[in-house]
Amino acid sequence: MVFTDLPEERLRGHRSAVADPVDFDLFWAETIGAARLAEWPVRAQPVDTGLTTVDVYDVTFAGYAGQPVRAWLRVPAESNGPLPAVVQYAGYGGGRGHPVETLLWASAGFAHLQMDTRGQGSGWSRGDTPDPAAAGPEAPGVVTRGIGSPRTYYYRRLITDAVQAVHAVRDLPWVDPHRVAVLGHSQGGALALAAAALAPGLRAVVAGVPFLCDIPHAVVSTDAYPYREIRDYLAIHRDAEERVLATLAYVDGVNFARRCRLPARFSVALMDEIVPPSTVYAAVNAWCGPAELAVWRYNGHEAGGVDDDVAALEFLRTHLGPPRRTDDPADDDPDVPSPSADVPFGADGPVAGNHAVR
Repeated sequence: MVFTDLPEERLRGHRSAVADPVDFDLFWAETIGAARLAEWPVRAQPVDTGLTTVDVYDVTFAGYAGQPVRAWLRVPAESNGPLPAVVQYAGYGGGRGHPVETLLWASAGFAHLQMDTRGQGSGWSRGDTPDPAAAGPEAPGVVTRGIGSPRTYYYRRLITDAVQAVHAVRDLPWVDPHRVAVLGHSQGGALALAAAALAPGLRAVVAGVPFLCDIPHAVVSTDAYPYREIRDYLAIHRDAEERVLATLAYVDGVNFARRCRLPARFSVALMDEIVPPSTVYAAVNAWCGPAELAVWRYNGHEAGGVDDDVAALEFLRTHLGPPRRTDDPADDDPDVPSPSADVPFGADGPVAGNHAVR
């Protein structure tokens, strides 16, 4: 029997009941605006890896509140640019890893920035960035860190880092600032969805089995961690449910999906016990732009694995395409959204999506 939290015939039509907080756009505009004001120049130091086809740089940039965030930049050896760029975010418990890991994107001709994950990176992949703003009681893990308020919540800081990584990669000399995409798997997919909505001028997003979508439904649909951390917290803090759910609405991928019309590639795994399949469909069905969805019927949280990577490579080659014309007015400012870019703050509602499910 195929594992799913909803009958398979109901998945395609599943929509989230999560509501937008009334100050959602203002909250994120103020948060990201404060981070931009605290920026300082991006630093990139070459790393001697022994590789001959890929050059690696140790990058440090200003994340939330100007706090330093680490990343690896990988580019084709001896490249002078400008290259299309891919910003990648790590899954839960992981960090930026080792400098010689994840060589696909640079080998394919992209500038590849792999962001570290503050306060994580000791689960399955190492990290080097602390989370100095941690405060308050929490269940083991980071999902409940600071969950009593959206202003203290861990994912406010991490999502801000993800947006700042997009601005940082545009400042690097190897990168064409008008050809940048974001991608990730699980937690990384959640960060990609948030960055797609909050960082102007992106060209595409790839979100594999994205975490943090339709969160109230996910929490009661699976017994697996990390969603189980929220249940563990509420089992002790019995009077906190309303406050916790209010906080989570500010980071829910469904609310970001409602604000973005970029071309997107999603994947969902119908035997995924970590990210319930219905929550991925909830994000896809809220998406405001063209979206394709790869459905992996017999896979768990690994989803399509290397097959997802191959398809994502084709997808990003299509959408990062050739450089813009030199007379394109958007070339004067990388923060000017392209015609396919995200919906700006204050936009009058979403545009109907065109979802190709396969």
